[in-house]
Parts: sequence; C-alpha cells; structure tokens
Amino acid sequence: MNGGSPGGSADGVASGGPGNSPHADGSPGGSVDGGAEAGGPGAAGPDPDARWLALLMHAAFFLLLGASLARFLMRHPGEARTPWIIALSITLAVLYLLGPVLGSRPTPRRLVWLAVLVVVWMVLVVLAPSFAWCAVPLFYTGLRILPPRAALALVALLTVFVVAAQLRLADGFDPNLVLAPPAVAAVATAVFVHMQRQAVRQRELAARQRELIDDLLRTRRELAATERREGTLAERQRLSMEIHDTLAQGLSSQQMLLQAADRTWSADPDAARRHVRTATGIAERNLAEARRFVHDLAPADLAEGGGLEAALHALAARESAQAEGALTVHCHVEGTGHAPLPDRVQSALLRIAQGALANVREHSGATAAGLTLTHLDDRVVLDVGDNGRGFTAEPEGAPGARAVRGHGLPAMRARVRQLGGTLTVESAPGEGTVLSAEVPLTTTEAPT
Repeated sequence: MNGGSPGGSADGVASGGPGNSPHADGSPGGSVDGGAEAGGPGAAGPDPDARWLALLMHAAFFLLLGASLARFLMRHPGEARTPWIIALSITLAVLYLLGPVLGSRPTPRRLVWLAVLVVVWMVLVVLAPSFAWCAVPLFYTGLRILPPRAALALVALLTVFVVAAQLRLADGFDPNLVLAPPAVAAVATAVFVHMQRQAVRQRELAARQRELIDDLLRTRRELAATERREGTLAERQRLSMEIHDTLAQGLSSQQMLLQAADRTWSADPDAARRHVRTATGIAERNLAEARRFVHDLAPADLAEGGGLEAALHALAARESAQAEGALTVHCHVEGTGHAPLPDRVQSALLRIAQGALANVREHSGATAAGLTLTHLDDRVVLDVGDNGRGFTAEPEGAPGARAVRGHGLPAMRARVRQLGGTLTVESAPGEGTVLSAEVPLTTTEAPT
C-alpha cells in the first residue's frame, strides 16, 4: 500500500479508471478531472495533461495486475489454484475495461459494475495476497463514483484487505504493516477530497466569471444601443434647429414676398417685380444652405470665409435689403478675440442671429434692429435688439414659456445650452426686445 499510494493520488487527480467522470452535482464523489476531460458544467475545455495522466494511471493498473500475476506464477508454479488465479485476473482486467461502456454517471448499472469489480479483486486477494497492490486504482475509482460516506466505507474495506494481505505475506507480525496502510489511505483520501473540492470551487468560480462577463457584455450592448438612440435623437434635434433657422425662415419670407407681389401685381407691377426678385434672392440663399446641409451642415455664410463677423455683417445687409426699407438692421462688433472662435460657436451664434432676426421680421413690427457681437476674455456675447412692439417675457422653465408659438426660442436655448452658455430675453410691451446669448470660451474649447 505504501508503494501504491502515490500512484493512487495521481490517479485520483487525473482520472483513475476508465469511464470515470464527475458527479453532476460536484459532490466529493465526482471526478476532479471530469470537468476538464468530459466537458461537464464549468469546464473550460479538454485538458490534455489530465488525459495523459489518466492514460498513465490506466496503464499503471494493468501493470500492477500483470506484476501481481507474474509474482504469483513465479512464487507458486504448478499449484492447483493457478488456473483460478489466471481466470480471475483476466476477469478483473475485462471488468476494468468495461467501465467506459457503462457511461460516466453513477447509475445503478455502474454501481453494480463497481461492486462486481471489488468482489473479484477480494477473491483474488484471498487466493493470492500479492494482488493487494491493485487496490490503489480501485480505491480512487470508488472515491469518484460513490457518495462520500459510501466511498469512505469502501476505502476502509479495501484497506482492511490490504493490511490482511500484507500480514499474510510477512514472516511475522509487523506493526508497520498494520498502521502504515490506513495512514497512507487516510492521507491520500484527504488529499483527493481536498482536490475535488478545489476543482468544484474553480468550476463555480469559472461559472460566476462567465456570468459576470455575460452581464458585462449585455450591459455594454445596452449602453451602446442607448448611446445610439441618444445620438439619433440629438442629431434629429440639431437638424430640426438647422432647418428651422434657415430653410423654414427663408420659405416663410418667400411666401410673404410672393403674396405681396400677388396683391400688387396689377396696381404696382414694379413693386411686384421687386418682391419677386427679393424672393428669388432668398431662394438662392436657401438653395446654398440646402447644399451646405448635404455637404457638412455648416452655415453658407461661414463657408464663404471671413468668419463670424463677416457673416453677421452679410446677414444684417441681406435682412435690410429684403425688408425694402421696412426694417433696417445694423451690425456692430466690439473687442477682438485672442483666437479664432471654434466652428461650433460661430455656427451656433450665426444660427441664433438668423432665428432672432426672423422673429423680429415676422412678429415684432420693428423698424430697426441691431446685432452686437462682443468679444471678452473668457466668453463671447451676441445681442440682438429691436424697437418693436415687445411682449411679456416669461422666465425659462415657466409654464407660459412653453406656450410660445414656434420653435425659435427653444431652438436657440438648446444651441446655447449645448455650448455651456446662457440665453436671456428682455422685453416688455411697447419697449422692444433684446435677446442675449452668452457662450463661455473655456467650456466650448473642450471637446464634447
């Protein structure tokens, strides 16, 4: 037993006997290597090392069986029990090979197989004590197949037979032969059970890790889908603001001009032609804006060069020309920026100016309006004022503010908010309106 225990310990780790596999519930009766070799729950995949160790331990069983038979034939030639010993040895080998055919689960048929295997071995040990060495693979086969208590009972029974066989082979009583096999069996069993529990813990840990990885992947997919939805909504909002501040305002102006031309077509053909020519100019600007949308959504005035200041002067001149004397728009720039304004800031301020002047033209009844761009050290401010009829301004977020007609002010507030700035509207009935958009440069320079 002393010489067999190291091999038995390795056998318990690798696979031990043919057809051995773990319990499905991971109990101590389950195989340590089964999860890797049989692809059971928690298995990471086949383990080549475990397979080679299993083959080595199977070979060790047949080597022990052959050595025991050879020792008997050499020590007891020509005895009457020799045919029985040979027949039982062949039967034990055949039974051991039948293990894989019976499957890997601890089914009743497999338990019967183990019982028959042990009984045949016991008979061999009674007839020839040298076959006690074959207890090593049977020892670990029982630990793998049986429940813990039944496995320990089988280990104790095998150990008793080994001790008895060793005493029969000895010339006299030897305490070492009585105490050493049980001690070695206890140590080997403890190591085997510990390694099985470690394997179960590793399989459980691997299962938990896979669950965590699956949760992480699912969370990432959900986060990506949420970001895509938010990006789509943000892009839709941006496009709606771009269209409102350019194409929609232009189309509204064309409609009013063409209606005015239709009313004066017979009475004042020259005025009607002027209205039509002005509407044609607005259509050209809208066409340019539409092409810029298709290209990169940059305002056409900014794409022509000259920066925001030039674009605001051009906007003021164009609004004055289109109004034909009904509205005069002036543009004034105060201060000089230390560095060119970011493209996002220029585009947003120009769109705000366009939307504000469209509101002045359509709703205020003003005769004069002014654009003032002020460069400060850490921010830039755009003021749009008019001398129109004014209105009662509601604070942002107030219930009445949501009832304002159209999308102009909400779109302006959204643009400024995206840049980290603020939009304020000061107005009173009969006192005109001043709209102020303030954008901090330190915030807008950082990418968002």
